[in-house]
Amino acid sequence: MEGMPMGGLLTSWFHFDSLAVLMISVVGFLGVCVLGFASRYMAGDRLRTKSLLTLGAMLLSVMAMVSADNIWILLASWMFANLFLVRVMIHNSKWQAAKAAGQLAAVTLGFGALCLAVAFLLMSQHTGLVSIQALNASDASGSQMTMALGVLLLGALTQSAIFPFHTWLLSSLNSPTPVSAIMHAGLVNGGGILLARFAPLYLEVSSLLFVIFALGFLTAVLGTLWKLMQHDVKRMLACSTMGQMGFMMVQCGLGLFPAAIAHLIWHGVFKAYLFLASGGTAQEKRFDLEYPPRLRTVVLAVVCGVVGSFVFAVASGKVWLAPDTTSVLVLVAGIAAAQVALTVLRKRPFMMLPVGLGVTSALAAMYGLSVQAVAMWLAPMNLMQPQPLHTLHIVAMAILLLAWLAMVLRRAPATGGRSQVWRRHAYVRALNASQPDPKTVTSYRPHYPRS
Repeated sequence: MEGMPMGGLLTSWFHFDSLAVLMISVVGFLGVCVLGFASRYMAGDRLRTKSLLTLGAMLLSVMAMVSADNIWILLASWMFANLFLVRVMIHNSKWQAAKAAGQLAAVTLGFGALCLAVAFLLMSQHTGLVSIQALNASDASGSQMTMALGVLLLGALTQSAIFPFHTWLLSSLNSPTPVSAIMHAGLVNGGGILLARFAPLYLEVSSLLFVIFALGFLTAVLGTLWKLMQHDVKRMLACSTMGQMGFMMVQCGLGLFPAAIAHLIWHGVFKAYLFLASGGTAQEKRFDLEYPPRLRTVVLAVVCGVVGSFVFAVASGKVWLAPDTTSVLVLVAGIAAAQVALTVLRKRPFMMLPVGLGVTSALAAMYGLSVQAVAMWLAPMNLMQPQPLHTLHIVAMAILLLAWLAMVLRRAPATGGRSQVWRRHAYVRALNASQPDPKTVTSYRPHYPRS
């Protein structure tokens, strides 16, 4: 490339397609919000300037990552973004718990970067290409290419804290609040963005889509279950992020990559708000849902859920009850609508039914329109390709529906007996599994060094 002008060099390294422009816009918006909060939050901290500069460098690295067209530029920006993340996670190197959390993240994310390097090496050797656009247009058949995509998937799983690579995220709670916000709203989404960037290749290998779906579904279930067990606000948010990343991966495994991108945008904005507002949680008002609700309330909530799923399907341009993987997404929208309806209908179900239908339909339409908007924006990339329904998808839908009904209709178990002992053992095991690494926990306030 000797003698190539700078403009041509940048063009060979970067490609600002619709996905890159969308993600740069989202990262820029969230970055400005978090940096503005951080400048006030860290006032008086002697490491304030260094931390702000590191956060800024991390955001620039993420922007380079999402717009890179050269696989080695993508790898370099990926590594720099994670390096800066680990640095701001530790913040105060004298704090042993924060140092341990940073080291755990470094090991996990370093393994992910190694996976990316191996995958890109295999791809370039197999095709002789280093351009992501050219790779996506190449043939994904062959054992070496399938192996490369599998190793690349491992790197994506580590970044997005997908089971069994979730511990680094649950152990990152010592980070300053602005760091947690940008981590949960931005960096953890990197796995989904990586899969979307190479989506044309993954869409040709259905076996890998099944793996993505299965691991995403398991992570979504575990993250949601563990979230319900937490009493600490940050741990609750960390488990929530784990569950949401799992659902994002589920959408990738369904072949609905634009829906996954829409989901990570909504999740990023909402999770950044939750972390930046987490200091006011003590004053947060919560609804008492009075579980278990009466049967007629549940029935009416299900009616609202069915209507909500239909509205979502229409708004997102999908076919209701389609014989493909969009039906999984429609079912999830219906369950979410029914859960919202339970809140609205909890006191006077018949009288509040019109309100419940209106609220759930409005929310379903808003989310459906956002999915449709992202799908239209990314239409030139042809990333929305629903897959044929498989037995795995049907089983997963049945588990989701039955799990929601069991949660809604559950009653307090009778005291004593073997069933109660089994429940307690299961609860303790699940609670222990959801905890961060013991080395990353500060259980005694004087263990935090102020100087």
